[in-house]
Amino acid sequence: MAAGNHSSVTEFILAGLTEHPGLQLPLFFLFLGIYVVTVLGNLGMIILIGLSSRLHTPMYYFLSSLSFIDLCQSTVITPKMLMSFVTEKNTISYPACMTQLFFFLVFVISECHMLAVMAYDRYVAICNPLLYNVTMSYQLCSCMVVGVYIMGLTGATVHTGCVLRVLFCKADVINHYLCDLFPLLELSCSSTYINEVLALCFSTFNILTPILTILGSYIFIISSILHIRSTEGRSKAFSTCSSHITAIAIFFGSAAFMYLQPSSVSSMDQGKVSSVFYTIIVPMLNPLIYSLRNKDVKIAFNKILEKRCFL
Repeated sequence: MAAGNHSSVTEFILAGLTEHPGLQLPLFFLFLGIYVVTVLGNLGMIILIGLSSRLHTPMYYFLSSLSFIDLCQSTVITPKMLMSFVTEKNTISYPACMTQLFFFLVFVISECHMLAVMAYDRYVAICNPLLYNVTMSYQLCSCMVVGVYIMGLTGATVHTGCVLRVLFCKADVINHYLCDLFPLLELSCSSTYINEVLALCFSTFNILTPILTILGSYIFIISSILHIRSTEGRSKAFSTCSSHITAIAIFFGSAAFMYLQPSSVSSMDQGKVSSVFYTIIVPMLNPLIYSLRNKDVKIAFNKILEKRCFL
């Protein structure tokens, strides 16, 4: 590779999810189906929120941003992953690998903080409903979304910049279905101590900070819900939050398993399985979770269908 990158490797080979020949074709169709559902679900959610004035609220503004992140994250990862099921050797050039790593980190870090922002939005809506429209102004919502992407870009830039300084001269097979941080560092023949320290520090910040924000928000939310006297009001408040809690549990559980431990301790094979959840399954589930259990989304969808039928 170019001297500026200090690497003798010009391309990598992605090992993929499994080497079992009998599973290649079934897994190809499974993940192709998941990708189609992910694209249709998230794109549909973005379009629905944009078209329906009923959904022009901070909650759905954040949800459309989450759908955009999920759509982009899935598109960065899944098409290349599908190639590993149908080709004998799934190669990726050094620049393409670094590009995939950068955008993957941008969107996965952004999702962490977007889920925290959505938890704060639910906190304000349930604990201070009379001040909700004043507190969650358009300016504040826009600043929060921009802040989320700045977090993603900052983390991705630091990690990718450090990986570019690593010397790759060992084997060129990445034991993963994407160019992820720890699988790449395993191929290094130079010291990765700084990379691992930075990865642990940034991962701790990008996982624990949103989790603490979410926990703090939901402690106040649950306290407020328990003070609601009517059973119907309590049930409505819980149903509003249950979708968000489900998405959080799957995403942060699998992400923490992969990143909150040194690469020497974690198993890459286990990491591949856990990363499937937050890189592929969660982007598919989010629009389903937030639409199937949400009356406002169902009503907005039915109204748009009615309008199309009358045209």
